[in-house]
Amino acid sequence: MYEHPLYGLVIPEKGWVPAPRFVLRRYRILKLMEALPKGDVLEIGCGAGTLLHDLAARGFRCVGYEASSPAYALARYVHQRSPNVHIVDHISEGWRGHFDYVLAFEVLEHIEDDVEALAKWRSWLKPSGRLVLSVPAHQKRWNDSDVWAGHFRRYERAELRVLTEQSGFMVQHLECYGFPLANIIDPIRVCFHKRGLRNQGSAKEFQAARAKNNDRSGIQRDMESRLFPLQTSWLGVRIMRAFLKAQDGFLDTEKGNGYLMISQTAAQCR
Repeated sequence: MYEHPLYGLVIPEKGWVPAPRFVLRRYRILKLMEALPKGDVLEIGCGAGTLLHDLAARGFRCVGYEASSPAYALARYVHQRSPNVHIVDHISEGWRGHFDYVLAFEVLEHIEDDVEALAKWRSWLKPSGRLVLSVPAHQKRWNDSDVWAGHFRRYERAELRVLTEQSGFMVQHLECYGFPLANIIDPIRVCFHKRGLRNQGSAKEFQAARAKNNDRSGIQRDMESRLFPLQTSWLGVRIMRAFLKAQDGFLDTEKGNGYLMISQTAAQCR
């Protein structure tokens, strides 16, 4: 395990590397969080927990909740010596009204009842708390990668705003990130996942595979690991830096393939 100056934590011994879309999202999340007051953070579905490492280094006190056994084991491995990051695999009654921030990146689309999920997450926030989340954008872009990962939906900007406000939040910031790099690499991911779906025969086998894929979708990096040497090459790093800066010019458009949102509890905003 080591820390790359542009990509953050890399865990090659466990087969985890930061995928390009993760790098695009991480860049925006850290930029937004740096402008917010430090406080207690709960990340839902923290995956490998590498973003918690970034936030702890910036002064946040962090808890990562991960229900997937493989992801939980990986996050525990990453943070086995991290004093300001605690990884758990169960929900605590003590969370009610405790956190300054609840984070959920690429999680809500995996939950069938997203209204119930948002209500639960809101209950874990302090009266002045903020929800920071990301979701895949544009239902018209639904593809085999969504099926493989166990998604229930993708979101539209207006739909996400209404859903969040009806759940007791006021949207403070909403952007569409990823363009143009995420759009370029999407067809490659779709082809890779389409091949995996072909191996799933009956409906029963498909549902079993769907549950398994859902559990590992945040940490499986088979394809990305093959390409990571190119990503970390002299040219690859410079290309990625250019794409990170390029996406900043399109955040107010609908060209990207993911939404990143910050909302505050509505009671505090009145």
